Amino acid sequence: MRPNTKTALLIGGILTATTSLATTHAKAEPIALTHIRVIDGTGAPPVEDATLVMEKGRILAIGPNVQPPANAKILDRHGDTVLPGLISDHSHVGQVDGATTGPQNYNDVIIKGELGQFRRYGVLTVTALGNNRPEIFDPLRRLAHAGQLPADLFGVDQGIGVPKGAPPVNVAKDQLFRPASVEEARKDVDKMAREGTDLVKIWVDDFDGTLPVKMSPAIIAAVVDQSHKHNLRVAAHIHDLADAELVVASGVDILAHGVRDQPVPPDFVQALKNKGIWYIATLQLDEATTAWADRAPWTLTSFARLGVSKGLAAEIDNPAWQAANRVGRKADEARASLAMNLRNLKTLHDAGVKIGFGTDSGAMPLRVPGVAEHRELDLTVQAGLTPLEAIHLATGNAAALLNRSDRGVLAPGKRADLLVVEGDPAENIAEIDNVVETWSHDMEAEGLAEFLHPKEEEKE
Repeated sequence: MRPNTKTALLIGGILTATTSLATTHAKAEPIALTHIRVIDGTGAPPVEDATLVMEKGRILAIGPNVQPPANAKILDRHGDTVLPGLISDHSHVGQVDGATTGPQNYNDVIIKGELGQFRRYGVLTVTALGNNRPEIFDPLRRLAHAGQLPADLFGVDQGIGVPKGAPPVNVAKDQLFRPASVEEARKDVDKMAREGTDLVKIWVDDFDGTLPVKMSPAIIAAVVDQSHKHNLRVAAHIHDLADAELVVASGVDILAHGVRDQPVPPDFVQALKNKGIWYIATLQLDEATTAWADRAPWTLTSFARLGVSKGLAAEIDNPAWQAANRVGRKADEARASLAMNLRNLKTLHDAGVKIGFGTDSGAMPLRVPGVAEHRELDLTVQAGLTPLEAIHLATGNAAALLNRSDRGVLAPGKRADLLVVEGDPAENIAEIDNVVETWSHDMEAEGLAEFLHPKEEEKE
């Protein structure tokens, strides 16, 4: 019996979904996924032929010798793998609609649509790292935490940029602070703290020399100091090693992008380890810059195209657009940055630096929510990590970066945020694209399971 069937629709440039059967309220009986391979998010090898029992959005039991309760609904998942829902430590919401960017896109409808798309691709926790309007973002975040949105939502209220500098994106004044003095910077941090921001974000670089100024060391230091007084951690947007070294010396807690201009030296690697600084590579950011124009094989798959809106499809399928975007300085720099980013990620991972998971998805149209996260996993493996190590970054590690101990790992008592795929992504990371279904902690608490590709047979 198929309890739910999903049909993808494109409405107003936002990928949404409809259910063919009415949503039911929470049921008292537990649900058991049986004969399933388990990748638990800790980095441990998969466990074969296991059973996972969940009830009201929590995992009750998991393992190879688990006996489902007598009143459990049994779903046979032979040949499938269950892993924790993916977690993005660096995405954006409300910036893109179709092929457009701008403050006109920051509204409830677009953001909810983006969270729905993240959900369908198995990304069940999203960190919107800046450019957020508090009057819209904060109520949505509360709804997400209460289980009333497709994915959970964390993030940065506004963020701190540079007058006449970074970030160069088209955002409204209430989406970003651009302090001109140390005093203004401290007041901006105070305001973000009052709003309840989860993190503080700073943009410090000049975007490959395309902007006239960088953030001054004095303002960087003031933001870090004031944030730490509020027990808030600071994530820094960087590109070059010199900027990364500056913000690390200033006390930032998270590098929101990888170092992409030169190999990371041993003393820098050691500084990250000694200070416990998190590193988010965002490999897909640079890949996306050219991949759609190059018509890379993955961009032509139905899995990727399902996430592309009509507006974006019209642009990327235009031969003139492809010709213009596959060559030139921007394309050359993106390819070089990706190659260096891959190299540095492997160096840092092997050295034991704390690595999170993110893509900058949703910041620009080509960084497609959900699709970007699956590509990040593939690129992480291309960097030299094993598929299991890549999955660990996107689950257990990503949760640890957010200081969330209730997710990212499959264990009794944890949230039942689940991604079920056909095959074994620990052997072949490409099989994580074979999405069967996603289960959300709070949506499941309401009795709703998202079935992307329902199994032919299920047992009651």
